[in-house]
Amino acid sequence: MKSIRYYKKISRLLAFAAFTVLFVACKEEKTVVEENIFTADVIVYGGTSAAVTTAVQAKQMGKSVLVVSPDKHLGGLSSSGLGYTDTGNKEVIGGLAREFYQKIYQYYQKDETWQWQKKEEYGNVGQGTPAIDGTNRTMWIFEPHVAEQVFEDFITENEITVYREEFLDRSNGVTLDDGKITRIETLSGKKFEGKVFIDATYEGDLMAAAGVSYTVGREARETYDEEWNGVQVGILHHQHHFGDMNISPYKIPGDSSSGVVYGVSTEDPGKRWEADNRVQAYNFRMCLTKVEENRVAFEKPDGYNPENYELLARVYEAGWDQTFNKFDPIPNLKTDTNNHGPFSTDFIGMNYDYPEASYERRAEIIKEHENYQKGLMYFVATDDRIPEEVQNEFKQWGLAKDEFEDNGHWPHQIYVREARRMIGDYVMTENDILGKREVPNSIGMGSYTMDSHNTQRYITPEGFVQNEGDIGVHAKEPYEIALGTILPKKQEVSNLIVPVAVSSSHIAFGSIRMEPVFMILGQSAAALAGLSIDQGKAVQDVAYADLQKELLQKEQRLEAPTKNK
Repeated sequence: MKSIRYYKKISRLLAFAAFTVLFVACKEEKTVVEENIFTADVIVYGGTSAAVTTAVQAKQMGKSVLVVSPDKHLGGLSSSGLGYTDTGNKEVIGGLAREFYQKIYQYYQKDETWQWQKKEEYGNVGQGTPAIDGTNRTMWIFEPHVAEQVFEDFITENEITVYREEFLDRSNGVTLDDGKITRIETLSGKKFEGKVFIDATYEGDLMAAAGVSYTVGREARETYDEEWNGVQVGILHHQHHFGDMNISPYKIPGDSSSGVVYGVSTEDPGKRWEADNRVQAYNFRMCLTKVEENRVAFEKPDGYNPENYELLARVYEAGWDQTFNKFDPIPNLKTDTNNHGPFSTDFIGMNYDYPEASYERRAEIIKEHENYQKGLMYFVATDDRIPEEVQNEFKQWGLAKDEFEDNGHWPHQIYVREARRMIGDYVMTENDILGKREVPNSIGMGSYTMDSHNTQRYITPEGFVQNEGDIGVHAKEPYEIALGTILPKKQEVSNLIVPVAVSSSHIAFGSIRMEPVFMILGQSAAALAGLSIDQGKAVQDVAYADLQKELLQKEQRLEAPTKNK
């Protein structure tokens, strides 16, 4: 017969075993929860070119960094068709941005990169600069897939972890504590904790979800004392307007009772210099080719309606023909094809709700733009109202088969020329771009024309169709970009930096929004983040002298080469 002591011992062993099982179970449960939390010094949200340079700079400063990208493919527009780079003055492009173009140069030194033409047959013409600069070993014009590979090389070489197709929960995905972001959560349930967060998206989604002040649309003239902001009715820059062609906007020309043709607004366009919430038009930068072995013919898209392109037919009837003016050449007999003329690839007036739209609505807008642009290509290639000589030439073109192979050869990224813009520590305006005031605390430079695409297509008092919003004002000299442009106000968030949806007026953003500048600002943002972590300070409290020293060591260009000389 067993003793009482024996049964007590068994009872204790069973209790201990039960406790052990419970402890292990709890530990396993805790581990499951913790597996969904990812921590780093710097959390970069975005998949743009700026997101990549941000992450590289942070890693090179010895900081742990995670890239949380809503995109599958890295590089934004730089790897999605915009290969005919808007450089402006290339002398003020430094740091990692210049290194990107040097890596492009290195790829095109390889014979195997030239598949569809010989290197010596490629015309060395860029946008205001030679495409290939052998002296500085840079190349400014490139194919989409080569650019994407360079961005992936940056990621691999610096051992950076990227979480792809992770969309911020914009409703409840940002946790703030005493003015600091402590965690962001994506729709998949992943949680990312860090010391400094950087919003490198075109849309400014993290910035907005964190409660930072921002604006959408065009400010009135008096807001920042600007000449080229607000509605610009009657101002016709570039060649992206109907000029004096006097084209009727009505289904039956001249008969207002017949209704308007597709794409024309019946709303009052507003008066010059008034504020509005209109956003400059988006499109896709298509990569086209005439090489038969590498060409995919234009196909009829879903919902195709030739009546949607009635205005284009009328433009041709009026004698216009600049069809191929923006088929800009890139290597291997391809193009970076952009908007050109009064009726082109810009889907004018169809993106106003995009900046604030849900992910689902944005996907619809993107698809609407895709179908419009594909339909435009199909219309020009097939409709009998297109002049024969134009159509015969156009039929020789098609999508490049070796680009965007997992997306039907269509660009991954729509050209979000403008969405939200932060209202931060310092607002860049045309007065900064045009050198009318001194810019404080430079973190990089821009030089491109203040370039806004059209925002609306309306009916003039005379009863004709006209476009509005296309502005091009040249900056006489390269200009400095202020540190405060990427900083939210401290009382709103003290550990967030915004290098893409920057603090800028609409028209100033028209120059700042160039891809080399975004790469520059991304690197400067990361340098600031690293110093903020090292010094234990809010990003707004880091001394500019410290940041300036770090940026100069990384060969950022902070002032024009001729300044003070």
